[in-house]
Amino acid sequence: MANLITPTPSRPTAPPPPPPPPPPPPPLPVQPVVNPPNYQPVVNYPKDDQQRVNPPVSAVQPVYTPPPPGLPIIKLIHTTGREFQWSGEVGFIGRRSQSMTLPPEIDLTGLPHEGIISRRHARIYWDWQQNTYMIVDMSTNGIYLNNKLLNPGMQYSLRNENLLQFGQDNLVRFTVYIMF
Repeated sequence: MANLITPTPSRPTAPPPPPPPPPPPPPLPVQPVVNPPNYQPVVNYPKDDQQRVNPPVSAVQPVYTPPPPGLPIIKLIHTTGREFQWSGEVGFIGRRSQSMTLPPEIDLTGLPHEGIISRRHARIYWDWQQNTYMIVDMSTNGIYLNNKLLNPGMQYSLRNENLLQFGQDNLVRFTVYIMF
């Protein structure tokens, strides 16, 4: 036997350990949640022991949508005695036309001298800060509130027993009532 060299066993080496993961990025600053001015939280949360039942979805919108809780009803009484009432956050006073897909929330179609009334004569909305309905003239023929001409595009508050007149000829008049 010649010079046979047996290799000396070497220790097995493990692969180097992986580098540690990079530290997580610093947390982003938390921005406070700011609710819009007309935000109203849901009042009736289900209790933990109650099951939540979702109402069936309807493809057709109802003609009457109940008012949000807490909003009063605005009632306009025409000089003929005909009453118009509505409750909601934003709506229009006017008259229907064939080209409109939705009638105004307070539809004055059929009143005497309805031609004075624009299709979107006025916008009304509930002002949460002032706790009253507001009116904005959007018409061609004008609006008088307690016999004073309103400036178009400006907002005016409505109060109980205000006199509201559409057009200058004193032909379309209402008394305003706000029912809380």
